[in-house]
Amino acid sequence: MNFNSGAFLLFLPAVTAVYWLLPHRGRRYWLLAASYFFYMYANPALILLLLASTAVDYCCGRGIERFRGRRWVMRLLLLVSVCVNLGLLFTFKYFDFFAGTVNSLCAAAGLPYRAPELGLILPVGISFYTFQTMSYTIDVYRGDFRAEEDFVTFALYVTYFPQLVAGPIESPGSLLPQLKAEHRLCWDDFTAGVRLLLCGFFRKCVVADFCGIFVNAVFSAAEAAGSLAIFCAGALFCIQMYCDFAGYSEIAAGAARLMGVRLMRNFDRPYLSQSYTEFFRRWHISLNRWFTSYVYIPLGGGRRGKGRKILSILVVFTLCGLWHGARWTYVLWGLYAAFWLCVESLLDVKKRFGPRWDCPLGRLARRSVMFLIFVPAALLFRAESVGQLGVIFRRLFTAWGFGGAYLQETLDQLGLSVPSLVQLVLCIVAMAKLYAWGQYDLPAAKTDSQSAARLSSCVYLAAVSALCWLALLQTQDAAIFAYFQF
Repeated sequence: MNFNSGAFLLFLPAVTAVYWLLPHRGRRYWLLAASYFFYMYANPALILLLLASTAVDYCCGRGIERFRGRRWVMRLLLLVSVCVNLGLLFTFKYFDFFAGTVNSLCAAAGLPYRAPELGLILPVGISFYTFQTMSYTIDVYRGDFRAEEDFVTFALYVTYFPQLVAGPIESPGSLLPQLKAEHRLCWDDFTAGVRLLLCGFFRKCVVADFCGIFVNAVFSAAEAAGSLAIFCAGALFCIQMYCDFAGYSEIAAGAARLMGVRLMRNFDRPYLSQSYTEFFRRWHISLNRWFTSYVYIPLGGGRRGKGRKILSILVVFTLCGLWHGARWTYVLWGLYAAFWLCVESLLDVKKRFGPRWDCPLGRLARRSVMFLIFVPAALLFRAESVGQLGVIFRRLFTAWGFGGAYLQETLDQLGLSVPSLVQLVLCIVAMAKLYAWGQYDLPAAKTDSQSAARLSSCVYLAAVSALCWLALLQTQDAAIFAYFQF
């Protein structure tokens, strides 16, 4: 089920209403049933894969807890959990990708061999719930978290519908206790949930989908696009991806908050970053935390010298690129990010240049430079193939021009009219207000000034609601959230 659909707008209020009408003992069963329905809405058969992953990790977690003192048994059960989860992920997501790569290499070399391809449908959200269940098993193995005894509670942890198909990837220590706790209906939770929902819908339906129109116009005719049009498309794609990804996370957090569950903040104004290192502390925080905890630190991280740190960065971001999708462009995106992170590490940018530029103008300059670095990364991420990527970068550096005619040609290639340009600027400006208004935690209004601020927020809420509703009505066939492909 897609968040920006009429079905979800009926599904969420119904689930929330029944949840609060049920006694505490029945709520987990209701949420589990709702979560399974949510996942089965598009393709019921895929629930078997989710059930298999849930059963394996539940049994492995219980087994590790039972044989706590027998290291070889614990390691065997951990190995079973990791192999099953990664095996399913590889089979459904990467098998055809690597088989196609082998076939292309064989064809180029004139070899008759052809690897078989399975042609399987990619299960929605498999990368997310696979990583979430693996984090549970690993944490139990490490002794950071006790294995959950109740199967229903664990199944709900795996399938909790707000963050099932696109995160955030929650740790068991954060989400499981909340799913077991008895929640009370709270006005502050309800209003915070509504705010987050509206902020998410605004980012996705009003901003991201609108930017996507102009990005798609350039990428669909990349061979004829000018350098400025490609650069603008890259910049707009930065905004589109942020609003798409952050929008989903806010909708997920808002939906959970309506039922008293607090999901982690997954994005924190990433384009205000002054370095690539800071960017990945702000962008898709749950995924980067996962790779840091379960890959980067076990590889040695920054504890064993510069060489090991660089190797760890290269491994992590190669895997991170592959995690985003079975395409070589994603791998190149990961290597591009790893390159800049390695440069920052080797030059010790924060220590060497930080104090010199610690002023408003310096911070603005660093943020501007970082955004220029982000644009090629966006082009790498958006390109549909290595061939298209080659065309895009060739046009980016060779198709520059000057004068009013070139500017008009750029606007035509983007499909931007004057009204569209004004609307785009207003959308970007509105996002600054959204950050303050859509905070995950706001204090209750006590003073008159705070009450007045809340009243103005109600007016803003009505305006945002109207915009989101109009956007949903106009985009019945709107693009799904980008993270649904992962």
